[in-house]
Amino acid sequence: MNSKNSSTLSASSSWQIKDVSIPNRLVIAPMAGVSNIAFRSICKQFGAGLVCAEMVSDKALYYDNGKTLNMTQVLEEEHPMSLQIFGHDIESMVYAAKLLDTQTQCDIIDINMGCPVNKVIKAHAGSALMREPEYARSLVKEIVQAVKKPVTVKFRSGFDSEHINAVMFAQYMEEAGASAICIHGRTRAQMYEGKADWKIIQQVKQAVSVPVIGNGDVRSVQDMQRMFDETGVDAVAIGRGVLGDPWLIRQCVHYLKTGEQLPEVSYQERFAIAREHAHRLIDLKGENVAMKEMRGHAAWYIKGLPGSHPVKERLARVSTYARFDEILTEYEKQIQAHEREV
Repeated sequence: MNSKNSSTLSASSSWQIKDVSIPNRLVIAPMAGVSNIAFRSICKQFGAGLVCAEMVSDKALYYDNGKTLNMTQVLEEEHPMSLQIFGHDIESMVYAAKLLDTQTQCDIIDINMGCPVNKVIKAHAGSALMREPEYARSLVKEIVQAVKKPVTVKFRSGFDSEHINAVMFAQYMEEAGASAICIHGRTRAQMYEGKADWKIIQQVKQAVSVPVIGNGDVRSVQDMQRMFDETGVDAVAIGRGVLGDPWLIRQCVHYLKTGEQLPEVSYQERFAIAREHAHRLIDLKGENVAMKEMRGHAAWYIKGLPGSHPVKERLARVSTYARFDEILTEYEKQIQAHEREV
């Protein structure tokens, strides 16, 4: 892993989605309830080439929902970045895309055709659209014709194991004018369980000429490089692998540039970034909402550290930053004492 090979060299370069230049080939996949400004700005701080916001409803934008409109805000340091919409009806999807095109600072408009949750499926959106490939193609074509910014589409290998249609679906998206596609190597039926099928990602890459982003089961530098090697994708998207571990972004980007592995991060830096994440969330959402959201993030940040289980239980009840900070400070002292004993 510490010598450069040809795939490492090619993967380190900048690339384009239409006229948007992306500095490296590491993409942070959108995650509902996670990929807000606070999370995205940390990912950018650690070197992500492209970040994508959590999906927002086309209907919510169509009906001028204030909370949803706030979710389309973009910070200057986030560029390049994409905003993602989901829905089914052509009229409201085109409206939402035009709003993102003309009234937000995003660089790319992403269409979600991969979300597997029941509420979205019942609305015939997300991965339900993989059951209507011709309609999905028409939908994307209408959006592409209505906006100036690049349009990308994220989808899965298929709706279930009996209907693996990602290759045809990718070709339809390219025909409709999508500037790039992102394929998650699981079916809708798999949700986030089981193993992602990288073979289908490779087949999609070979079937289209637009850039292809591969997604699924990348949790280490080695996983990232293996995906490049095995699938030939233009970029690799990481989602859950960076929860509580934005250092994985830095490690991946460093490896793409140099072929070298960075050392593991210290627990002191973990706690420092956890606190920074909390501050950013408070600025975004206020202390009450932010600290409820930080309960999950805090557990991710301390995952794998010695004696973390009882600390996670305490963090799962925090409602103020002062208490959050107090628990982390106590835990730091506990780890230091443990290190002295060892």
